[in-house]
Amino acid sequence: MLIVVAPGQGSQTPGFVAPWLEDPTFATRFEWLSSVAGIDLTHAGTKADADEIRATDIAQPLLVATGLVAALALFPRPSEAFGQVGAVAGHSVGELAAAAGAGAITAEQAMVLVRERGRAMAQASAAADTSMTAVLGGDREAVLASLAAFGLTPANDNGPGQIVAAGTIEQLAAFAADPPAGARLRPLQVAGAFHTTHMQSAVAHVAALAAAVSTHTPRTRFISNRDGQVVTDGAEVLDRIVGQIAGPVRWDLCLASMRDLGVTGLLELPPAGTLTGIAKRYFRGAEQPVETFSLNTPDQLDEAREFVARHAAPAAARRESEVVA
Repeated sequence: MLIVVAPGQGSQTPGFVAPWLEDPTFATRFEWLSSVAGIDLTHAGTKADADEIRATDIAQPLLVATGLVAALALFPRPSEAFGQVGAVAGHSVGELAAAAGAGAITAEQAMVLVRERGRAMAQASAAADTSMTAVLGGDREAVLASLAAFGLTPANDNGPGQIVAAGTIEQLAAFAADPPAGARLRPLQVAGAFHTTHMQSAVAHVAALAAAVSTHTPRTRFISNRDGQVVTDGAEVLDRIVGQIAGPVRWDLCLASMRDLGVTGLLELPPAGTLTGIAKRYFRGAEQPVETFSLNTPDQLDEAREFVARHAAPAAARRESEVVA
């Protein structure tokens, strides 16, 4: 069982797209998606510094475009990919790349939506002084109780030992002054409290645009951030992605669904490393070993294809799954 995942905001680093643009086909496709978004993503992915690509309205389109074009480089014939990939998932904004990869929406629709998502979330962030803090370690229930006591939202629940708290600067400061026992706090360099009610205005804006988007039945399983459920209706996929701008990311439940589906190989699209790192911790000691692959540069493509071949479902099993579905 092969599962392909797309990372979320914060995984980008200066110049991470540069090696990919040496391939003319990648460069042409990337330029097309840049034109659709109306943003110079080539500059953002090659010459922009960390502060520039940290901006929400730049980071989000940059990540989605890179994931989509890298997936095409990995699977030059998309129809074959649908038979090899057992499921897809994306962390936060990565869900738009996953949805387009699964065929629920087109790449062009994903780029328009992510452009508007990034802009709307940046505007919502400017309306109040909010931020996010990673909470590492500590007893899970004690951490959640502490967040509730300070009026904070567990905006990202990424699995054992990693919860991201979000709220106002004052709430986060009070929380930092009295942290849960055994927990380490790491303030994040983000514009605001993503995946909380502070983003509700962004939901309204993106939802109005999404109403005009034609959706399709996903060609492979789509695991939703909302609750880890496999979603089989394209309209519901998009509705969940839009609504979750102001709702917590339950990556822990996505990991549980991957386990239940029988994942043996998890491949992360570029810029990779964050989600494979979480997966390694989550699946450590699991009864069914899970191999991970972080795809970051084009010189890994041959190795990545070998990884795909090892974990893709046998043809007979795929046909049986299609009949059941």
